[in-house]
Amino acid sequence: MKNHISYKGQLKIYMGWPIYLSILLILMQIPIYLWDQRAGYALTAYTVVYLVTVIIIYYSSKPRMANEIISFATQYAAVQKRLLNEFEIPYALLDYSGKLLWSNEQFSELTGVDKNYHKSITTLFPTITREFLQKTEENQNVRIEKEDKIFRLSVNRIYFDAIAEDSKLVEMEGSDEFLTAIYLFDETMLEHYKTENIEQKQVSALVYIDNYDEALESVEDVKRSLLIALVDRKVNKYFGNIDGLVRKIEKDKYFVVFKRKYLDTLKEDKFSILEDIKSVKVGNEMSVTLSIGVGICGDSYIENYEYSRNAIDLALGRGGDQVVLKEGDEITYYGGKAKQVERNTRVKARVKAHALREIMETRENVIIMGHSLTDVDSLGAAIGVYCAAKVLGKKAQIVVNGATTSVRPLMECFTSEKGYPVDLFIDSHQALEMVSRNTLVMVVDTNRPSYTECPELLKKTNSIVVFDHHRQSSEVIENPLLSYIEPYASSACEMIAEVLQYFDNGLKLESAEADCIYAGILIDTNNFMTKTGVRTFEAAAYLKRSGAEVTRVRKMLRNDMAAYKARAEAVRHAEVYRGAFAISVCPGENVESPTIVGAQAANELLNIVGIKASFVLTEYRGKIYVSSRSIDEINVQLIMERMGGGGHLNVAGAQLTECTLVQAKRMIQTTIDEMLEEGDIET
Repeated sequence: MKNHISYKGQLKIYMGWPIYLSILLILMQIPIYLWDQRAGYALTAYTVVYLVTVIIIYYSSKPRMANEIISFATQYAAVQKRLLNEFEIPYALLDYSGKLLWSNEQFSELTGVDKNYHKSITTLFPTITREFLQKTEENQNVRIEKEDKIFRLSVNRIYFDAIAEDSKLVEMEGSDEFLTAIYLFDETMLEHYKTENIEQKQVSALVYIDNYDEALESVEDVKRSLLIALVDRKVNKYFGNIDGLVRKIEKDKYFVVFKRKYLDTLKEDKFSILEDIKSVKVGNEMSVTLSIGVGICGDSYIENYEYSRNAIDLALGRGGDQVVLKEGDEITYYGGKAKQVERNTRVKARVKAHALREIMETRENVIIMGHSLTDVDSLGAAIGVYCAAKVLGKKAQIVVNGATTSVRPLMECFTSEKGYPVDLFIDSHQALEMVSRNTLVMVVDTNRPSYTECPELLKKTNSIVVFDHHRQSSEVIENPLLSYIEPYASSACEMIAEVLQYFDNGLKLESAEADCIYAGILIDTNNFMTKTGVRTFEAAAYLKRSGAEVTRVRKMLRNDMAAYKARAEAVRHAEVYRGAFAISVCPGENVESPTIVGAQAANELLNIVGIKASFVLTEYRGKIYVSSRSIDEINVQLIMERMGGGGHLNVAGAQLTECTLVQAKRMIQTTIDEMLEEGDIET
């Protein structure tokens, strides 16, 4: 690399002033010649001698001047070098290829190499390669680790052109290559304090016993105190092992505080207290289960506590026996493998019925909607709410966007000829025109706003009531006036049937209304074969007394030939995965309600010996609908939640977008593999 040195700035002017004087002498000769020619000749001779002398002196003194400049620069550089050498921050200079040219004492002490070490920087820091240095932008910071220390490496480029521009004495014309200056800042202690600060943050948790009263009732009186003591001991010991503070705030509730650093330990063992507490046996027929809500990442202790309250509400809304971890807006679930405990008491249903009546009485009209692709359970629950509004004299309408073959026979029972309003069933556009701030929007059979027939409707009013039997997820309807979500219930129709019994003494159901609600229970329980409890039969008995006729319902629920063939095809082409999981695709051609046929096929597959869970995929309207079913051994709700869906222990589903049937099938298989490996499900 060759460079040519020339003067610039004040030095260039200083070195050139004799030449400038020569020009002045030449100009002075003109008036001298006019005045006296002999004097002019003498001045010309003097000017020539002067010019020659100046040129000789200029070129002869230029090397000496350059040497003096270099000597000064060397002395100046020596001072700078000494300052850099004694600089407290480790500093090194690299050439274009990344080799060490020079380093100060701190850098040598840190890396353990002397000043004669001129190998590549990669030998000291493997992550700092030549390609990295050449691609890295200027003034960029990089985090690197060496042994047990953490450094922030700052990279700065030094271009030769920039050196010349900064110089007031010389300029250099040469290569476009550059040198690289690196600074190392030891941030080990800073990172340690950051980590320690995070680890020392408070984590708030609420621990609730799900079935306190039910468990105590199943044990002898003399052993009840022992059962409570054993549960207390389990909870205190579990959190005491991680230096947690446990305080019992009610007979079946605990408040727990512990450090953030122990949270990873609890995650690794997947909150084993959930399974450990079930081992408490003192003659109780029913195992004790816990629900835990954990709140972290709040800006204050109060916010963490609010997160834990939101988490425990979500855990209870999902049926209990699980941990819900709320980390800001992110929610994680653990557990939830046990079957939901059915409550024998109807106190909650009576309280909700009275609260619903009070809300309805203060509203002008009621708009009822279920989930998109309305099914029998959703329609039956909506008809039940319509009956409640009718007895109060309130106008009620049901949002249905396109009736499918499964619900059309039921809807035909509510025509104007049979005494029902012409506008009983409306679509989303009509609903948006009729809603006002004083309208009650009643959501049934779903608690996700995106799953409803008209999500925009929820934004048009502040009066929202939710009745649902599905487990809650992170997506919920915000700020409802009343929320009644019971995952243990077999169907939304069962919940509505219970509420109607306490709503008004003068409420009498017509036979068509009772048939519709009864049909919803029948479909969701698969003819009383799944998720059926005592209260399910009690609700069915109430509907039977109200005029429901099993034969009429059966006729209305019959399938056409195309749907029956599609269901048979789905069963015939089912593939058995890992010896226990049936996966099939339901053909949607020439079938008006392929998603319902897919759900029926999933139920049919459970009748095959050895099948523990079934998954039927249906492509409809640009989405892949997954219907999953199980009997008792596999929790399909956990599987569907991993795929963005949800549901119950034995009945669940999901909606997939932007994927093909082949990709969806592979996604199910991958999810099953992961959960089997992690131990979340067992075959």
